[in-house]
Amino acid sequence: MNQGEGHAIVPELNDWSTSRLLTTAARIVEHSWNEKLLGIGITHAGLTTLGVLEREGTLTGVRLAQLVHVQAQTVGRTLDRLEKRGLVTRLRNTADRRSQRITITSAGLKALERAKNIENELMAEDGLASEDLRDRLKTVINELGPKKD
Repeated sequence: MNQGEGHAIVPELNDWSTSRLLTTAARIVEHSWNEKLLGIGITHAGLTTLGVLEREGTLTGVRLAQLVHVQAQTVGRTLDRLEKRGLVTRLRNTADRRSQRITITSAGLKALERAKNIENELMAEDGLASEDLRDRLKTVINELGPKKD
């Protein structure tokens, strides 16, 4: 496929910084995924959150926010939407009444499976399944993301 085939070519892209290219590409990809995920009632943020809960099990809101790499109030809004759809449950932590224990539900697991199928289709359609691209993005995240203690 030629560069820009089937898409409008933006000539000034050559003048953009790498960070601007990366953030613009991320917004475009997320918007595309959100359009497809609407059919199952979640957003890309919801998909990420459900994926972390499936992998890690029950978590506090603070720990979930850390693993999703967002602020606690941001994950809180995502959890509000997921809880209304019955995809997660939030229970007060008996050890610390200020925190909650968040768990993915069976409906959440089903929605996550459907979302993963949509994501896999989009990755293949949009040429985002390249291992080279994935490796480069992982390097950026590891180098610029929060450091683990």
